[in-house]
Amino acid sequence: MTYSIVRVTTLIGAHRYGNTDSDIAFLLTDSRSLCFPEETLFFALKSERNDGFRYIPELYRRGVRNFVVSAVPDDYATAYPDANFLKVESPLIALQRLAERHREEFDIPVVGITGSNGKTMVKEWLYQILSPDMMVVRSPRSYNSQIGVPLSVWLMTEKTQVGLFEAGISKPGEMLALRNIIQPTISVITNLGAAHQENFESQEAKCREKMTLFHDAGTAVYCSDEAVVNDTMNASDYNGERLAWSEKNPDAPFFIKSVEKKDTSTTVHYIYKGKEGVYTLPFIDEASVRNSVSCAVVALHLGLSPEVLDGRMRRLEPVAMRLEVKKGQRGCTLINDSYNSDVNSLDIALDFMNRRPDHKGRRRTLILSDIYQSGRPLDELYADVSAMACKRGVEKIIGIGPQIASQADVIEVPEKHFFPDCASFIRSAAFDGLHDEVILIKGARRFGFDNLTELLVEKVHETILEVNLNAVVKNLNYYRSFLHPDTKMVCMIKADAYGAGSVEIAKTLQEHRVDYLAVAVADEGVTLRKNGITQNIMIMNPEMTAFKTMFDYDLEPEVYSFRLLDALVTAARKEGITNFPVHIKLDTGMHRLGFDPEKDMDELIDRLHRQNAIIPRSVFSHFVGSDSDAFDEFSKRQFELFDKGSRRLQAAFQHKILRHIDNSAGIEHFPERQLDMCRLGLGLYGINPIDNSVINNVSTLRTTILQMRHVSAGETVGYSRKGKIERDSVIAAIPIGYADGLNRHLGNRHCYCLVNGKKADYVGNICMDVAMIDVTGIDCKEGDRVEIFGDGLPVTVLSDALDTIPYEVLTGISNRVKKVYFQD
Repeated sequence: MTYSIVRVTTLIGAHRYGNTDSDIAFLLTDSRSLCFPEETLFFALKSERNDGFRYIPELYRRGVRNFVVSAVPDDYATAYPDANFLKVESPLIALQRLAERHREEFDIPVVGITGSNGKTMVKEWLYQILSPDMMVVRSPRSYNSQIGVPLSVWLMTEKTQVGLFEAGISKPGEMLALRNIIQPTISVITNLGAAHQENFESQEAKCREKMTLFHDAGTAVYCSDEAVVNDTMNASDYNGERLAWSEKNPDAPFFIKSVEKKDTSTTVHYIYKGKEGVYTLPFIDEASVRNSVSCAVVALHLGLSPEVLDGRMRRLEPVAMRLEVKKGQRGCTLINDSYNSDVNSLDIALDFMNRRPDHKGRRRTLILSDIYQSGRPLDELYADVSAMACKRGVEKIIGIGPQIASQADVIEVPEKHFFPDCASFIRSAAFDGLHDEVILIKGARRFGFDNLTELLVEKVHETILEVNLNAVVKNLNYYRSFLHPDTKMVCMIKADAYGAGSVEIAKTLQEHRVDYLAVAVADEGVTLRKNGITQNIMIMNPEMTAFKTMFDYDLEPEVYSFRLLDALVTAARKEGITNFPVHIKLDTGMHRLGFDPEKDMDELIDRLHRQNAIIPRSVFSHFVGSDSDAFDEFSKRQFELFDKGSRRLQAAFQHKILRHIDNSAGIEHFPERQLDMCRLGLGLYGINPIDNSVINNVSTLRTTILQMRHVSAGETVGYSRKGKIERDSVIAAIPIGYADGLNRHLGNRHCYCLVNGKKADYVGNICMDVAMIDVTGIDCKEGDRVEIFGDGLPVTVLSDALDTIPYEVLTGISNRVKKVYFQD
């Protein structure tokens, strides 16, 4: 759904500065998440550590034109001539008010879910249970905060039939705003744990705050066996339907007659409003059983039959980001629950580890961070932790953080180790000593437990690749000079930025404000994200096994087939993803990958319309031969096909879909076909693909002379005696071989390198780690530098000798070659 900027101004009660007509479809609070600037409304939120106001210049440059602010820039009319600034007292309150007004547009079942634990699980399982029949919108991941809830509710559209939203609070007075935004017709409380207890005078006070969510809901779902919850409900003035569930009270609306647990499943026999039913779920831990009951009550209330409910319960899948089981190094199995850290969720995770049938008889280890916000004395808290761990068979505890370390004496397990932070643990013998164990990783987010399985090893090699970052910028600006001011640029940094090193190249490009980066596979994108790259990243060859990685790291995949499209939509739905941006590829003549722009468009548009998990951000195709006049007629036909197909796709959607077909050669050869965006690849690294000339050299591969020796005429050099010496010669050995990316076919005098500016032929077969060169007559010595390609020896000399293209030479450089970056 979209709102005009005029209507938004009215809904939030703002004073508008600027008069640009705009339609708003996307709300943004974190500049790093920008995707659709043309239809984005940015709320400049202020926190203790940050102020969204300072990101306005960057966002404006990236295309955002609508901002909600508490103060208007003094120079707004001149610095932001086509922007709208909506001035309010509080951008956060304005965000919440806009979501509240948006929610009022819908007369559908909306489920609000609160509780200390289990909110995400109940929400995700309800989605799995209800989505086969209904169009369901739910909170992405754990968007349950004062900011997350309005962003979640905003995702509702005309097609939405059910809404599922989490509501999380940590202190008094927070739930009222969330209730007003969600306006639940059904409210659920999962349980009442110890989280955030330090902010409330009692459990009863915290329960009253959480159950503020219930006040205007038509139906309340809760466990009447939980005394504080039941007493709070009975003492309230709630007038709606009370769907309490109980294992003790046969008169409860939902009574659990019995629970049968097997090795990998649990069967629940129940009576709902006088009728008996049964369902089986593929989980055995207590938390899953409790949460399944909340789901069952809501689903039955919404009209699912007991038979359908049972069938869908049996197919429930684990909730993403919780209790993930992974194969670890050195014979270990990892149970990753590094999502949060509190006593209740720790107990759940320990129970899960203990019940896993494939773990019986193996040593169990718990890696645990400090537990915050419990509101309990530390000695009492960690004594309970110790008792729970021992009860579940934990033999070793590794504590991370000052609090848990201070309570070492109360933790009673056979083996224990404590460290101030994660980095100290990774450097320790205790980390190196992990082997053949079942390891539960449980930690608060601030401790960065995602780094535990990563060991960084410095690579040292006498062969280095020098990368000139200034040359990268010069090449970028060279191609920008061909573009219209409003044409966007996506820079290809796949294959480790054509061998130049993707992280440093990406940092340079981000600094110089390119619009998109593109890599081949998700792991390349993850590397960029972990090194501080916030720019939009496109994945050109997405693997179906990497969908979760792409979701986790905001990596936008190319979609080129119906099989990939369906798999991606299914995966996104399971992860709770809505409107995840993708890039649609059309095959206009390359016949490699892509949808047929003449045959597939109706089906493609229909499938895209029948879901809300993904949304097309761009549509593109590849020229077959934009670097040659000989293919101009074919290129013309390609463009006509693309233009027709891409226009049909754009016409089917209200939001702006970027169109791009020009690559490096196309930018120069077909400037009239720039469209919305161009893709810069080889040209960025200094090679002009039209004539194979060097624009500004970026990469120089250098090594050193290890040893020099005199070799008499008639002798041979290297394996298989291929290097026949016809005159008395001086032969030097250099520490580079085919394992470093020096192609074997360059040997036997098929090409040369430079030693002190002089040509030195490769002699004999190039070995894995060493090559031999003829330095006869060259003034040189051991330790002197050797240029394999670079400023003095263009990489195109090597590619011509190999009868290949510069891409192959550049991307063939091994990761063991150390990279050195400089600016001249």
